Amino acid sequence: MRNEQEVNRAIERYSDTIRRLCMIYLKNYADTEDIFQTVFLKYVLSSVLFESEEHEKAWFIRVTINACKDLLKSFFRSRTISLDQVMEQTADLPPDHRDVWDAVCSLPQKYRDVVYLHYFEEYTAPQISHILGKNVNTIYTLLTRSKKMLREKLGGDAYE
Repeated sequence: MRNEQEVNRAIERYSDTIRRLCMIYLKNYADTEDIFQTVFLKYVLSSVLFESEEHEKAWFIRVTINACKDLLKSFFRSRTISLDQVMEQTADLPPDHRDVWDAVCSLPQKYRDVVYLHYFEEYTAPQISHILGKNVNTIYTLLTRSKKMLREKLGGDAYE
């Protein structure tokens, strides 16, 4: 087990590299933070003696990549589906619900994400802000714009 000074030095030296690698693989801030903690926990518990700084850096990179790949292969990840797949499964919705669903799915991705999280998953704007890593005011703006687009697609004020 490593001492606190060694761990602090490693975090200072490699934290940016690890976060960037995680974002490249996972494209998700929350998962990035989970893997970041996992990697440094492995470092703390590891008894590996490094020959040089390059050897240590290579160890961090390999452990990070392996942890990202493990997460991507995990049971949870294999049991999730995309919105496009959900759309295919909603073919048997009643016509009025189907129209709304089709309109939501036709929105650009950034609007579709906030609409889905807000109206279907019932997250608040601050929660969506945290999930998507965006400013709360940005989320409110995206919701307002998406409502306007949906109103236009669905034909008026009936869906307010």
